[in-house]
Amino acid sequence: MRVHYPRTPHLPWSPGVTADDLRVGELSGLRGREVVVTEKLDGENTTLYRDGLHARSLDSGHHPSRAWVKGLQGRIGGAIPPGWRICGENLFAQHSIEYRELASWFYGFSVWDERDHCLDWDATVRFLHRSGVPTPRVRWRGVFDERALRALRVDPAREEGYVVRTVEGFARAEFGRRVAKWVRPRHVQTDTHWMHAAVVENGLGPSAALWAVRSGAAPELPKLLAALGLPPTNPEEQPVAEVSAALDQLDLLGRTGDARLAGVLATVLHGSRRAWLAPRLAATLGLPLARRIADLVGLHAALHRPYPDEDRRAGLGSLALAADLGVLHAVSRAVLAGRADALAAEAREQVDWSALHAEEAGLLGPDPFEALRAGLREEFAGPESAGPELTARDGAAADRCWAQAREAYARGRLGGVAAGGVAEAVAATWRWRSGAFPRLIQLVGPSGSGKTSFAAGLRGIDARISLDDLRAARGSRADQRANSDVLREGLDRLDAALAAASSGGGTVVWDATSLNQQQRSLVHTIAQRRDALVTHVVALVDEAELAERNARRAHPVPAEVLAGQLHRFGPPYPGQAHRTWYLGAGGTVEDTDGTLYDGTPHKPLPSATGEERP
Repeated sequence: MRVHYPRTPHLPWSPGVTADDLRVGELSGLRGREVVVTEKLDGENTTLYRDGLHARSLDSGHHPSRAWVKGLQGRIGGAIPPGWRICGENLFAQHSIEYRELASWFYGFSVWDERDHCLDWDATVRFLHRSGVPTPRVRWRGVFDERALRALRVDPAREEGYVVRTVEGFARAEFGRRVAKWVRPRHVQTDTHWMHAAVVENGLGPSAALWAVRSGAAPELPKLLAALGLPPTNPEEQPVAEVSAALDQLDLLGRTGDARLAGVLATVLHGSRRAWLAPRLAATLGLPLARRIADLVGLHAALHRPYPDEDRRAGLGSLALAADLGVLHAVSRAVLAGRADALAAEAREQVDWSALHAEEAGLLGPDPFEALRAGLREEFAGPESAGPELTARDGAAADRCWAQAREAYARGRLGGVAAGGVAEAVAATWRWRSGAFPRLIQLVGPSGSGKTSFAAGLRGIDARISLDDLRAARGSRADQRANSDVLREGLDRLDAALAAASSGGGTVVWDATSLNQQQRSLVHTIAQRRDALVTHVVALVDEAELAERNARRAHPVPAEVLAGQLHRFGPPYPGQAHRTWYLGAGGTVEDTDGTLYDGTPHKPLPSATGEERP
């Protein structure tokens, strides 16, 4: 069934209203509600379905400006569930505003389900981005504030206006009360209607190469590298065969959006140094995606090596805590494409054998732990399930329960979710619900990466053990000659601090570089003995930025020492602590792993077959 997109009424202060436009009668549908304000784009309203598309008119015919978006629908239509539709703006042809830096020629702004219900904004963004469709720029978000909205400034030379909608979803009958727009005065500024003029393409920016891959297109490697700010490769050295093999596997798995882009980029960059890669890509992709790509790069070779079959299930479970196993297997096999040597053949056999085991264990899906997470959330939200700590979503207690449950599930110690795994997990995590255990925050990162500054801003810290401070107490922070004695003293203090914090659930900070797993394991041994919740705080900062910071520090480390740290730095993977917080260059947490409640409503979305999927 095809559905006409409703006419959007103008806000009372919109100067672009004309005689035949609708003006919102009153604002009761917006007042008191959280709203999101997005840029209004100057294109053709277009609706995509599983089996086709149309412009605003249901019987819209062919036009050259619609050819590209038809190709997009052909790529992503299969992922649109039956009865659902994506509404957005076709920006291929220039109308009254010339765009030069678009991320795509199609932006989505709403998703409607089979009940004719508009998804809430956060679910809309997740669904669209997973499909490879960008969303308009967010100008403002908060509880409806007319004064704040009236104060928004619009550049009429480059922007048509803005659209206000409620963050929560709504039925189609509520559209006129939940959505409104502000349009610049005299919006149409051309004498000839764009449909009757020669088609002039709007310009695409560098990020369009990334969104093309997300939406199912074949990557253009030079543009892809340019979008990431990476130097071009020699055409003869481009990993064309490897990328093609990765795409075959990713498409077979049904990976779209960021998962597809991550698999392609990890294949292209598989020889890069992981600790360098994450902060290097973060400026363009954001830290969460950049970190996931770097983890794929770091882990893919592990699948090439033989592994005892009796331990393989547990090993794959641990890997599934750290990365999307389906994408990891795709990358691991793809990097071997074109190689005909015996070692490559043996490695391919190992990858294929590993994939069979992972599939049998139910670990190849995009998020094999999401059903367990959802089950635990439901159990802990019940009136008699978890006591005051979890009912109030105490982060430490909830995350400890989640960490123990997902580790047990990953290692096969819990039954499948449908076979009572959630109930087993609830029973197995009972002892941690009170929160009566110590918390350890272990800082990880090279000198100057912002660890100590971050720790200084934490509240409720009972003790902080700093190896630099212990060295300073001996005479000099820079004196590395007594490192063994300093480390021994620090570990003794850590043990005593965690013991003191045990009954009251206190928090202790370990402030050292903790550059590799061997260094971190010494601290983990003590934490495990004291039954502490371990949180890794991993600082991921570009190496050039670190060098500049080091030069400005009151106590800089010698350049050769910093270089040695960067060479040894191996950031921990997800799952190597109960939870992980990742710090970006700004010194704030930009990504997390291992949290049961992360502030995002993980409502499941249906798959193309009608089954629910995360």
